[in-house]
Amino acid sequence: MKKVVMNYTMNLIKNNNNYDEEQLAIIRYGLEGLYLTITKLIIILSLAFILNILKEVIIFLIIYNIIRMPSFGLHATKSWICLLSSIIIFIGFPIICRYLYLTNYFKVILGLILVLFIYKNAPADTHKRPIVNQKRRIFYKYCSTFIAIIFIFCSILINDNFISNCFIFSLFVQSFMIAPSVYKLFNLPYNNYLTYLVNNNI
Repeated sequence: MKKVVMNYTMNLIKNNNNYDEEQLAIIRYGLEGLYLTITKLIIILSLAFILNILKEVIIFLIIYNIIRMPSFGLHATKSWICLLSSIIIFIGFPIICRYLYLTNYFKVILGLILVLFIYKNAPADTHKRPIVNQKRRIFYKYCSTFIAIIFIFCSILINDNFISNCFIFSLFVQSFMIAPSVYKLFNLPYNNYLTYLVNNNI
């Protein structure tokens, strides 16, 4: 299905534009990412609807992506691994957030650890999208840390147990996604911008 959709879309683009091969490769890469994101989202939301946790999944998705955007993190090397891990995260954690109760004291302790972890490791790039510009890396680091601190305050101050947990567990998940040890576990290169700078003599 993916191959059919991609080939049809790329043929439309080729027939109506004068892009060179490099530009077409960039467009194809972007379209593949968009296709995988949409299909993955459809599957996850469908499962959430069946399990009657659609609202919870949407809320967790929104909160998680706020911290994900500036801190980035690893991407699975295969689409089925990405889908499986996304189902575990975006179905499993909303269920946990729904039923688990954490004291404010525990949230503060855990939150401080997660903020320090995010400050140390964000942003975590990939070999396909290295964050080369130093100013951008510094901006993303401080932006991620600031958002993480806001999340901790939200988790403590919000009375709704589910939403409160979403803020804490979104930080927990993202801390996992940017951890050097996790990159190593999946045999993925870390600090990819350094490799890019070395290879390009910058």
